[in-house]
Formats: sequence, C-alpha cells, structure tokens
Amino acid sequence: MKFSFSSVVVLVGLANAFTYERLDKEKALLLIVDMQEGLFSLARDFDHNVYRNGMYAHAALGKAFGLPVVMTSSSQTGPNGPLPDEFLQWYPDAPLIQRQGEVDAWDNPQFREAVIAANKSQIILGGITTDVCTTFLALSLRDAGYSVWANHEASGTSSKYIRDMANDRMRAAGVQVLSYFAIFSELMRDWRNTPGAQELFPVLDEYLPIYGMVARAHRAAVQNGTVIAGENVLP
Repeated sequence: MKFSFSSVVVLVGLANAFTYERLDKEKALLLIVDMQEGLFSLARDFDHNVYRNGMYAHAALGKAFGLPVVMTSSSQTGPNGPLPDEFLQWYPDAPLIQRQGEVDAWDNPQFREAVIAANKSQIILGGITTDVCTTFLALSLRDAGYSVWANHEASGTSSKYIRDMANDRMRAAGVQVLSYFAIFSELMRDWRNTPGAQELFPVLDEYLPIYGMVARAHRAAVQNGTVIAGENVLP
C-alpha cells in the first residue's frame, strides 16, 4: 500500500494529537511537601523573599478554591524543622504525614493512603527540594496514574541549573510544570465563576501584587479618575 505525502502528514498528526487536560477544582488535590522552615534555606534558585511568597501562595490555593489538602514533612524534629504554623492553622483537619525516613513521600504508606483517600485524579504539587522531594513524588504519582501539575514557583532547590534539570525530567514524564498564576487561572477558569473576581482579587493582591495593582488602578480610575489633555485623543 502506498501513501501520499499528505496522507503521511495526516497520520503523523493523528499520532501526535494533543489533548488539553485542564485543571478542575472538583478533581484536584493540593499537596504541600516538605516546605519546612529548616529546608527553606536550601531554596537558592529564587530570591528568598520571592520564594517565601511562592511557597505561601501555593499553600493558600487550598483556601482560595476549597481544595482538599494533604501535607507532609520529612524528619521535622531534626534540622529540617516544621512546616510553617500558618499552614497548620489554615488546614487543621488536613492529614499531616510526618515521614521519618522516606525520601519519596509516595513510599510512606500513610501518605499514600491519604492521597488515595482524597479520591482525586489531579494533583497540584510543590515542595523542597525540586530535584528530590518534588520530582521523586511527581514521577511516582505519574506512575500511579495521576495527572500532576508541579507549581514551578513553589518548589526550590540549590541552583537554577538543578531546577531546570529537574523540571525537564518531570516534563519528560508527563508532569505539567507551570506558574502559580497559570494554576490559579485554570482552577478559576472564568472571572464570573464562584470563586471568581469577588473572592479572588484579594488573594491576587496578597500573592501576585502586580495583578492586584491592576485591579487597584482600575478602581482608582473609576472612582477618582479624570481624563487629562492628550488622553482624550488617543485611539
């Protein structure tokens, strides 16, 4: 059987067909992995102030979108330290699995059972360090059949080079590596939804202030703005 060039192109296109799986807040579980006060100093691929904001923004996604949350720490009574108190206060009823040796959280039976019990197919993940705690767990979750979204801004490691290598490894396994705002926007989908603009502009104002300022500037323009000479002739 002979195929024309156009037929081959069509067949190749079908073989490489892409299906866009979007985050759905009804299907998603938020994981907070080893974001411990002692391990925080290992996150050197971001400015520490920037990374702290990214870490807290990630953890707050559960509150903003009503997501179930599972938290885990590694040897928290040692130099790794505990998770920030705020996270524990935000989710007092969420499982907190205190691992005593397992590097890959999926190797801990209690953690694995907590994730399975949540009965969600989509996992949003961030942790310290990117190349170990985040990547190992992301690959294990993919192997177990989950769809995984790794929050690029919520995972930190010792250098940008190591971060990039880890993110490449996750992408090769089908993990979606993306920004906080991308995750936020996929979960929201439409500013008219609930939660939508009413509930989420305050969240953005706290954790993504560049967008919060867009809303503030618009508010100021509507409430107090005056078109000055020259602006009125702009297209």
